[in-house]
Amino acid sequence: MEEHANLAKTPSYQMHLKYGGKVVDFGGWALSVQFSGILEEHRSVRERVGLFDVSHMGEVRVRGKGALAFLQKLVSRDLAPMADGQIFYTHMLYPNGGTVDDLMVYKLKADDYFLVINAANTAKDLAWMQGVAKEFKEVTIEDVSADTAELALQGPYSVATLQKLTDFDLSLLKYYYVVPQVKIAGIPCMLSRTGYTGEDGFELFCLPEHANDLWEALMEAGKEYGIAPIGLGARDTLRFEAGMPLYGQELDADTSPLEANLGRYVSLDKPNFIGREALLKRAEALPKKLVCFEMLERGIPRHGYPIAVDGKQVGYVTTGSYAPTLNKNVGEGYVPQGMASVGNELDIIIRDRPVRARIIKGPFYRRAKK
Repeated sequence: MEEHANLAKTPSYQMHLKYGGKVVDFGGWALSVQFSGILEEHRSVRERVGLFDVSHMGEVRVRGKGALAFLQKLVSRDLAPMADGQIFYTHMLYPNGGTVDDLMVYKLKADDYFLVINAANTAKDLAWMQGVAKEFKEVTIEDVSADTAELALQGPYSVATLQKLTDFDLSLLKYYYVVPQVKIAGIPCMLSRTGYTGEDGFELFCLPEHANDLWEALMEAGKEYGIAPIGLGARDTLRFEAGMPLYGQELDADTSPLEANLGRYVSLDKPNFIGREALLKRAEALPKKLVCFEMLERGIPRHGYPIAVDGKQVGYVTTGSYAPTLNKNVGEGYVPQGMASVGNELDIIIRDRPVRARIIKGPFYRRAKK
C-alpha cells in the first residue's frame, strides 16, 4: 500500500520523496517537515536561497461586476487604492471582530481578483465568501486550488536564481506586486514578489502538471547559490522571526487583527465591512495584546504554554522557538494590554516550572534594506 495513502498530495509530492523529505501529516496534507534539517534549511533561506512547496494553500478567483464592492464588505482593509497587479494582505472578520482568516488579495485587473487563503481554512473560507456574496449577484467565486500549483523561492539569491530562467526583468517587479503571465523555464506562470520568510523572494503559480518541471528547473538554476528544498519546520521559524502571523496561533475566531498588532492592515475609516463595529469597540480597550519576548533563563517556550505574573496565569504563548538567526529562545504570546510594555518581565510555565522572560520590541528579525 502506498505510504501516505490517506493524505492529500500536492503536485510536487514526488519531489518531496526524491529530495529526501521527512513527510508528515500537515492538516491532512503529505508535506515535508524537513529535508536536510530545520536549522540548516533556515540558514539556507536567510543566507542563500530556498525552495518551498506551498501548493496546499487555497486559491480563489473573484470576478465580475461588483467584485470590488463585494471584497470591500468581505475584508477589513480598504482595497480601493489598489493598482492593477498590486497585492494587499488583509483579513476576513466575523461580526464579533474575530478572524475568519488572513489572506492575500491580488488585483489582476478591474473586476478580477485572485485570493490566496490558508490551506486548513479553504472550505470554511469558501462557505463564508459564498454567504457574503449572496447580495452581489454578478460576482462569481471560483475555487481554483485544485488547478493551481504554488512554489515559493526565497532568500538573498532568489533573484539571481530566477532571472536565469526568464526573459522578464525581475527588477521591474516590486514587492507585493504580481505579473499575471510570465514564462519561467518555458512554463507559463503567474509570478508575485511575496513570501512568508522576511526575505526577498517570489511565489510562482502554474498548472499542476508543470509543478515538478518547475521545481527541477529552479533547483538546477539555484545550484551555484547553494539552493535547498525547505520544509514546514524552517518555514515556521522563518515566518516567526519575521513577525508574520499564523492562523490558529496568533489569529483565530476570537482574536482580531488589532490584538495581533496588525492594525496597520485594518481600515477602520472604511464603512460597512463585516466586523467594523466590533473592532471600533475593541479598539477602545483591547482585551489582550500580542507581545514578543526573549527567555532570560534556560527553556524553549511552545504554543499553548501559560504566561504568568506573580504566580497567576495572565496569558498564553502563541508561538515559541529557538530563533536560529538570533541564537536565542524567544516567543510571542497574549497578555493583558496593561502588561504589554517593553521591558516588563514575566514567567513562561514550562513543564509546571516558571521560567523568566522579558518583553522586547518585535519583530525578532528584519531584513536589512539594500
